[in-house]
Amino acid sequence: MEQRAKSEKVHVIACGAIAREILAVKALNGLDHLTLECLPAIWHVTPQKIAPALRDKIAEARASGHDNIFLGYAECGTQGEIDTICAEEGITRLSGPHCYAFFTGTEKFLAECETEFTAFYLTDLITRQFEAFVIEPLKLDRHPELRDMVFGNYTKVVYLAQTEDAELQAKAKWAADYLKLDYEYRFTGYGDLDPELTAAARNTAPAAA
Repeated sequence: MEQRAKSEKVHVIACGAIAREILAVKALNGLDHLTLECLPAIWHVTPQKIAPALRDKIAEARASGHDNIFLGYAECGTQGEIDTICAEEGITRLSGPHCYAFFTGTEKFLAECETEFTAFYLTDLITRQFEAFVIEPLKLDRHPELRDMVFGNYTKVVYLAQTEDAELQAKAKWAADYLKLDYEYRFTGYGDLDPELTAAARNTAPAAA
């Protein structure tokens, strides 16, 4: 019975940077048969760690009886490695190159970025942990002179917001000021994450008792 229950679930292996959003989509759509396992969000800045860890987690999930697996990752800077894994394992992932795209809506984002290549994007998670995701990895706290070197070709910070949170909006504006860039706020909600995750979950939903 336990083995059958696992086979009926959809096991999502995802980037920790979108864990809150996945759980929100799960709650909004009543996807009670969806289980979530996350890899560290900070690997956003070291994408070479993602693919090997995904292979390990998929193997562990298969060994524990999970037949239905979905990757809560886009391409995410892995140079095609995630797509290779999907092809080998017969599983799917979130569409698009990264979370900025699928939160905005991949088609819309790709069209906009043709003329917006000097924008630095934030999401809720990156805004909330701006110090850990931007300042500390780039050593801007210890070497503020690097700020102009790294961000000198950018013109604005665009906050792609998943939630309407006044504190996060204030933090994003502070981040833009810190980087000496203009600021723009765009509410995206969960974008393509909602329909894609819901479709993946409902395609393998357990039959009614």
